Amino acid sequence: MLTQKRLKEVLRYDAHSGLFFWTKDIGSRAKIGEQAGSLRKNGYLSIMVDKKSHYCHRLAWLYIYGQFPDGEVDHINHNKLDNRFCNLRAVLHCQNSKNTKLPADNKSGVVGVILDKANNKWMAYINSDGKRKHLGRYSDYFEAICVRKSAESRHGFHPNHGL
Repeated sequence: MLTQKRLKEVLRYDAHSGLFFWTKDIGSRAKIGEQAGSLRKNGYLSIMVDKKSHYCHRLAWLYIYGQFPDGEVDHINHNKLDNRFCNLRAVLHCQNSKNTKLPADNKSGVVGVILDKANNKWMAYINSDGKRKHLGRYSDYFEAICVRKSAESRHGFHPNHGL
């Protein structure tokens, strides 16, 4: 298990930029002062320490607090490459799901608002605590958005959710 002490022996973390730098030569693949981390297919940066790969956002948490978080580390601004400490927060999975970006296939521009073509009305819904709740159908697009945003507030969604 990687410790804060070991992490600080081999890496330096700049909390303002979110970047890690090697403090020791790691064979032929890394030299002192070089930026550490490689991009994974899922869009996150990771670093290999003692033959084990770790996500940079989790390493940042360990570096600052001395332990890995119990749950997940959320990138507040949805940018997986932005590992500045001010952009990270420890959350449970259910909290992390309340701060997701707008899906690429969303057509209305707002999470939880869709056009019901059969009735030509805007339908609002919210998924919270593992359940989908119907919030109504509205002739007015703006009204459907307001209902959805109000429900997000009541259910504890992060202000960045759906951006």
